[in-house]
Amino acid sequence: MTISISRWTLLVVTVAALAFNLSGCKQQQRQAQVFNGIDVTGSSLANDIHLPDIRGQQRSIGDFKGKAVMVFFGFTQCPDVCPTALARAVEVKRLLGADGNRLQVLFVTVDPERDTPAVLKEYLAAFDPTFIALRGDAKRLATTAKDFKIFYQRVPTGSSYTMDHSAISYLFDPQGHLRLALSHKLSAPKYADDVRKLLHPI
Repeated sequence: MTISISRWTLLVVTVAALAFNLSGCKQQQRQAQVFNGIDVTGSSLANDIHLPDIRGQQRSIGDFKGKAVMVFFGFTQCPDVCPTALARAVEVKRLLGADGNRLQVLFVTVDPERDTPAVLKEYLAAFDPTFIALRGDAKRLATTAKDFKIFYQRVPTGSSYTMDHSAISYLFDPQGHLRLALSHKLSAPKYADDVRKLLHPI
């Protein structure tokens, strides 16, 4: 897969954030904290997620009150971007120290046809068994991706296919509000710095 598509998503979330900030209604309240990611607080992006996990249990951001929640869209056969993102999330938890227990990672598959519950369970366990995989049918996935302004599409490769998708992570604060869009290019320390600021706001 390629990560160039993620620039489109970053443009969308940047425009959404700028449109909100131009109103000036909350800008002064947030000037004290400077984030590495794009501040999308109050934007038109999704303010929740409603998808089943691999056990069929319906999940939402409200299930993790008191924790920062990182949401990433990907697929298990991704050759580089997805394993890099998940490995970075593992490092972020380590860098957070005791606060690592207050970070919940949600991995939303954009390839539910091949990413069965068994496949997702084994895949995430290789990174961190506390990471939760979410898997909706094609219709629910499309709705969720649209809410988050995530792009994904199937790309034929010989007799099979791969998936192109946006390489971006979203962060919700412990109160369940969407706050940040984080570029795939940011390092684990910068991710950890933003998570820490959400867990311990000024």
